[in-house]
Amino acid sequence: MIRKTRKINKMRGSRSIGGGCTKKRRGAGHKGGKGKAGLGKHHWTWTVKNDPNHFGKYGFKRPQKMINKVKPVNIGYLDDNSEKLLSKGIATKEGDIIVIDVTDLGYDKVLGKGNLLKPLIIKSPEFSASAEDKIQEAGGEAIKL
Repeated sequence: MIRKTRKINKMRGSRSIGGGCTKKRRGAGHKGGKGKAGLGKHHWTWTVKNDPNHFGKYGFKRPQKMINKVKPVNIGYLDDNSEKLLSKGIATKEGDIIVIDVTDLGYDKVLGKGNLLKPLIIKSPEFSASAEDKIQEAGGEAIKL
């Protein structure tokens, strides 16, 4: 049934406003708790209707020591900063080619984002396939540690 006005407007002026005895709906003590209190007890019907997955465990969380955290660096970054690394003493020079050991920078994988404009010799524990291709195309060398 559709009502034009809210039911509360109809109830205005009555003592209990549809709550039965006035003692029943007196204060906060009749809420049945704060927040999610009583979801497994006296608010069980609400739980079944509105939050059926509240209780129990779901899924699996892998232990942190089993997760291999990779710190990657892009080829574009190494190309842009190769001269800076050389001046700081992090990279070395063999002939005309700059040699960068990625582990000295705190990285452990080289990814292929960006362009390599000069030949570099890059040492790293891991390389992506695109990174290896770009290094070889530029005339450099990818050395796995």
